[in-house]
Order: sequence, then structure tokens, then C-alpha cells
Amino acid sequence: MTERDSDIEFDFFDEPETEEATERVRTPRRPPPGGPRRPVRTPQGLIPMLRLAGLIAFLILAAVLLVVGLRGCASSSKHDKYQGYVQDVRSIAQRSDQIGKLLNQTLSATGIKETDLEARISGLAVQQQQQVAQATQLNPPGPLRLENDHLIEALKLRASGLSRLADAFRQTATAKNANTSGGLIAAQARLLSASDVNWDFYFREPTRLELAHQNITDIGGVPDSNIFPNPDLASTQSMANVWRRVHGAATGGTPGGKHGSALISVTALPDGKKLNASAAASDNEITASTDLAFQVAVTNSGDFQEANVGVTLTIQKSPKSIVKRLKIGVINTGETKTVTFTNIDINGLFGLPTTVKVDVEPVPGETTVTNNTAEYKVIFSLGG
Repeated sequence: MTERDSDIEFDFFDEPETEEATERVRTPRRPPPGGPRRPVRTPQGLIPMLRLAGLIAFLILAAVLLVVGLRGCASSSKHDKYQGYVQDVRSIAQRSDQIGKLLNQTLSATGIKETDLEARISGLAVQQQQQVAQATQLNPPGPLRLENDHLIEALKLRASGLSRLADAFRQTATAKNANTSGGLIAAQARLLSASDVNWDFYFREPTRLELAHQNITDIGGVPDSNIFPNPDLASTQSMANVWRRVHGAATGGTPGGKHGSALISVTALPDGKKLNASAAASDNEITASTDLAFQVAVTNSGDFQEANVGVTLTIQKSPKSIVKRLKIGVINTGETKTVTFTNIDINGLFGLPTTVKVDVEPVPGETTVTNNTAEYKVIFSLGG
């Protein structure tokens, strides 16, 4: 091989590098000072993390608002449940109170016969049993279930007491001894008084405390209820007098024995000035005020219990006199009771003498009525 041949072969293997290879190893140019700079890019994993954090915060806020809303709904629901229950109880209490008023009117009625009295009380027992049925249908809040059971027990005691009271009058219909009969009747009447105590002690007060514990104070309070508004009637003496009055009326005609009512005194309030029927108007001077009232004391001057004794107050005034009427429910032998007349408008009477008259209605069988009426000359002043 010649020297020329060797040169050609060498040139083939010693071929210069291509332009592409040269550019790969070229050093990047630096931007000139003060020239434009490329924007700094956010790291690729930061944006998803921020989005996730925002989503979590939103979910937490939504959960908090949901819990607050649920609590508010639960609180409103609880309040409504207690309020509805108390309203239902109030309705039952009012009807039971009305039964008690009818019972008092029956026991104090004049001229009522034995059979009529028994029938009326038996009818009231049926009405009271209906209240028991309604009470068993109540749906009390959980914390008041025990109190509701006591409510039902009090109503059952009332229904039983009324039924037994009617039976007691029936059993003594042909008896001769008033005191023995009165004792038997009073024993049943005391069941009714006991029901009133149970209502207060076992239902009303514990329910009031539970409502305070639940912070529920705007539903009008826990209702009271009394089926025997005149507990004085539950005594043996009072029931013996009722028995005498009923059995006296059963025979018809005028009640026998001594019957009477007497006017004892008339007192002007708030002065506390006792009026004198024989004094001049200046001696019976009365200070006029918005609290002006007249208190009238009446005594049973007979030997029998009297009921529904009417008392009338009349103040002479032109062109029309002031007339007010009240009743004494029951008054026993020798007992003194008072009635108070209020809301008296004496405009136009200041400084002028006038007359105050009080009349006590004669009771059945009363023969002496001279002590039932009195007139008092008075003068109303504006005071010092």
C-alpha cells in the first residue's frame, strides 16, 4: 500500500463532529444585567395542596354550621314539646277545677233533695273519669314521665272520691244520726282534698323544677288545680250540717229549727274605719282612693249550716245608685265570714253626704230579719 492510500483511510475516520453534537455541549448564555427575567414558576405540588386545604376548611365550616343548625332545631323541638304538654295539662286542670266548682255549688245548694244531690255528684264522677282517660293519652317529655304518672293518680283519686261521696250520701239517706252520717261523708270528701295536695306535691312542684332545669320559663307556668276549693267542707261538722240541710229539704216546706244570719260590721278600706249606723256623716268620713273597698262581716246566728248567703252593698248616687252583690258560699253555725266589695267608682260624691246601705239576704227558715240590714251616713273626702 502506498503512502497516499494511507492518507485517504485516515481522513475517513478522522471526520469532524456534526453541528448537533457541538450544540449539546454549548454553555447557556446568561441574561444581560438588568434585562428581562423569566417568571418564577410555582412548584408543581403546591397548588393541589392549597386546593385540598381549602376544601377541608369548607367541609369543616359546613359541618359546624350543620351541627349548630341541628342543635337549634333540637332546642326548638324540645321547647315545643314541653310547651305542648303543659298546655294539654292546663286544659285538663281547668276542666277538673270546673267540676270542683259544680261540686261546691251542689253541696251548698239550698232546697236540694237527697236523690238530686246523689245524681249530680255521680254525674261529676263520670266527668272526672273522662279527665283521667285524657290524661293517660298525654305524651309527656321523657324527664316528666314520673310526674305525669302522679298527675294521673291525682285525677283517679278525684274520680274515686266523687263516686264514693255519692255512695256515702246514698248509704246515709235513711240514717238518723247527723254526726255519724257527717263523719262517713267527710271521710270521702277528704279524698278530694288529698287529691289537691297530691297535685301540688307530686306533680306541680316537681314539674316546675324540671322546667327550670331545662331552662324553659316562658310557657306560662305549671297549672294548679283544686277540685275541692272549700276544704272547710271536708270536716265532720260541715258534712253533718250539709246532711241536715239536705234531709230537711227532702221533706219539703220550710226548714225546721233555728235558722238565721246577722250583719255584724261594715269596714271601709284601706282606712280600716268601722262605720257606725247611728253616727253622723262627718263621723263616718271615708278617705277616697283607688283602693277603696267595703268589708262586710256576717255571722250565722242559727243552728244549721247555711249556704249561698247573699250580701248587697248600695251607695246612693244620682242619677243611679251604685249596687254590688256577693255571696258567702258556706257558713257554719256560729261562724263569722266576710265579703269585700271592690272597684267602687265614687266620682261625683266627693265632699257630699250620702248613704251606704248593706243587706244580708235572709236564709231559708229565718224568722228574725231585723239584724240583716243597716244604713250608714258617710262623706267621702280626698284626704290630707
